[in-house]
Amino acid sequence: MYSEEHLYSIALRECNFIGDINFFKLTRSFGSAKKVWETSKKELSKTDGIGIKTVSDIGNSEHLNFAEKELLFCEKNSIKINLRHQHDLPFLLNECDDAPAILYQKGNFDKNLKPISLVGTRNITAYGKKFIEDFFEEAKSHQFISISGLALGVDKEVHEYSLKHQIPTIGVLAHGFHTLYPSKNKKLSEKIIEENGALLTEFNSSRKPDRENFIQRNRIVAGISPSTIVVETAFGGGSMSTATFANTYNRDVFALPGKITDKYSQGCNQLIFQNKATAISTIKDLLDLAGFNDPKEKIAELFPHSKTTIQLSESQELIYTNIAENPHVTLDDLAEKISVASHKILPVILELELLGKVKSFSGRQFIAI
Repeated sequence: MYSEEHLYSIALRECNFIGDINFFKLTRSFGSAKKVWETSKKELSKTDGIGIKTVSDIGNSEHLNFAEKELLFCEKNSIKINLRHQHDLPFLLNECDDAPAILYQKGNFDKNLKPISLVGTRNITAYGKKFIEDFFEEAKSHQFISISGLALGVDKEVHEYSLKHQIPTIGVLAHGFHTLYPSKNKKLSEKIIEENGALLTEFNSSRKPDRENFIQRNRIVAGISPSTIVVETAFGGGSMSTATFANTYNRDVFALPGKITDKYSQGCNQLIFQNKATAISTIKDLLDLAGFNDPKEKIAELFPHSKTTIQLSESQELIYTNIAENPHVTLDDLAEKISVASHKILPVILELELLGKVKSFSGRQFIAI
């Protein structure tokens, strides 16, 4: 189930000064975590942006011992270990510069389903609950996966309404799989896995739910989806950081506006006022903007649909066919599927867009029209 690369990846990530970005630089330069571990510090320090201090802890046998125990823990608890440098990360995370080097997973999820993140305050109001209820009622006919943080309040409602409508859901944790925080959601977490969903965390079994981990967790919630919906949040709420990450990753952010006197609408209103989020007017408009509805259906509302035959070039036909067979395929995945560099694909996709054959969405995703 696990390889030597899993062992050395866990050991390398445990080293002082080796965060997610430095880990990725080194594994990209030397090909594997095992190779990095076995290379001299002098040679490692020649990597662009990596100094001798950064690599000083690599090779420490204590980290290798820890990694061996961690693999045993993962095996005992049926935990999958996803490695970024081996292209294991789900959805759009690979596009994020600070994506986790290692992502631990319990349960399953279908990578072909469209992910959408919904976040908000732990102190959810009746207004927020009604929005979540209405959202899932209108969205239930679509094929998608909901993402949230398995906290109380908005997160809990998102996961529960997903389960109610038989929509797979993913909870992103701020700690290792040795515990579950908050403990009140333990049964909910088990139900998520039972119903074809998953729990994800970048933290190993030694990591507790410390305060700073929740901010780190939020970047995964934002990075894993092309769109993030902020349901309710106060000015300084954790969901504001999720929205900030989503903006940084060039993802769509939507916020539910409310009264300026309502504490848990003030953060949403601020995001809208600062042009960091699009105001949600109706759920139908939200679903359209988030790319849930087939563009053909929307066009048909105004114009009769008539088929026009356009002769495509060989390269256009190849790319169009692959996009048609893989709705919402990302640029990186498309490049891998047809073995063509992404920078060579982009001009052809632009031609297809101008021909009205392809539509692009945030996060460099595409669908055939």
